Amino acid sequence: MNTRYDVIMIGFGKAGKTLAGKLAKTGKAVALIEKDAKMYGGTCINVGCIPSKRLVTDAANAPKEDFEAQAAYYQNAIAGKQQLTAALRKANYDKLIRAGVTVIDGMASFTDAHHIAVATAEGTLTLEAEQFVINTGSTPVLPDIPGADKSSKVYVSETIMDLAELPKRLTIVGGGYIGLEFASMYANFGSRVTIVQDGPVFLPREDEDMAAAIRKVLEDKGVEIITGAAITGIQDGTLTYETDDASRTLTGDTILLATGRRPNTDGLACEKAGISLTARGGVETDEHLRTSAEGIWAAGDVCGRLQFTYISLDDSRIILDDMAGRSARTINNRGAFSYSVFMDPPFARVGMNEKEAKAAGVEYRVVSMPAMAIPKAKVLRVTEGQLKALLAPDSTILGAELFCAEAHEMINLVKLAMDYGLKAEVLRDFIYTHPTMSESLNDLFAL
Repeated sequence: MNTRYDVIMIGFGKAGKTLAGKLAKTGKAVALIEKDAKMYGGTCINVGCIPSKRLVTDAANAPKEDFEAQAAYYQNAIAGKQQLTAALRKANYDKLIRAGVTVIDGMASFTDAHHIAVATAEGTLTLEAEQFVINTGSTPVLPDIPGADKSSKVYVSETIMDLAELPKRLTIVGGGYIGLEFASMYANFGSRVTIVQDGPVFLPREDEDMAAAIRKVLEDKGVEIITGAAITGIQDGTLTYETDDASRTLTGDTILLATGRRPNTDGLACEKAGISLTARGGVETDEHLRTSAEGIWAAGDVCGRLQFTYISLDDSRIILDDMAGRSARTINNRGAFSYSVFMDPPFARVGMNEKEAKAAGVEYRVVSMPAMAIPKAKVLRVTEGQLKALLAPDSTILGAELFCAEAHEMINLVKLAMDYGLKAEVLRDFIYTHPTMSESLNDLFAL
């Protein structure tokens, strides 16, 4: 095995594997270090986006009312998810090997700005490179709840997707987007779900009307939402919390801790390479994703900014350009930011909402419509939700919030229009195929 490379990627995430493959095809000697062979392809493929969305899709088609049938269906869904991730893991590994990348299983840590020590099953390797890219992702935040570390019934988002038995009662700690996805999914599978959050306001960053619409859909699925709860302990499947100056208990079969994720810099010894970290433990980078050490970049969740696979992919473009001496592409000019929460139906956003527009003193007007008014929503039998957009006085689109079937696809049209400065009239007058959810933009922007 070589001990010297042109570029070494630390982590098999989206940016790391994309850069590794592209650089290897140009003739560079490239190595990729991954500490866990079960994580080839990164978080998204193995314990994030792909398996969770596969389960979301399966849950939407789960049998209703008969729990035994639901439990059997769930077990098949978990098995199918495991087969999918195994196939994708192999495909990602094989793709890099064919490109000429050396993949090394082991835990990397810097010894200086040009060397790393890699602890492998066979011993420690010392590797040298001119350039490095850190792409080690993020890891779930584990809240300091007494008893949580002693309970076998406590899971995080990465581990619950291998839970063999469908829980009759699931408690989710955390009312953020990850918690909402799993709440919707498990309610559809047949679990009785309760969300417990410490904050007094449900979805505080979203506009009140959209938060209320999302809450209603969840409650219609049987999901109970408890806000303003100070959690005091966990014992087995029982959660203890305080609210309204009273101590209460909530007993369930399984507890999911969905309290966010933090950058994964553990064990990297960044300080030995002169790499600065942020106050929250992320790798500090500039607009080109350069770290404080020359020749070392960081990409994806480990930077401590937006934690999305498509952001990691775009990070790889920025780094590739920077390595080639092109500096036009930065994290500041990649356009409007959009995201989707894969509930049932999904919620997607791009740009400003009303809260943000008011806080920024931006003049705007609102256009909105119920999802029930969309013919394709009736065809799909998914009529819950609403669509909403903010327009500037000149009809420039400031932002959109879509809570309806196919919202995760539709939001990309709106982002495209925003990125290229298209006015709302363009989407209003566009000729869409019929019947589709996207043709609702004719009506949304006609209001």
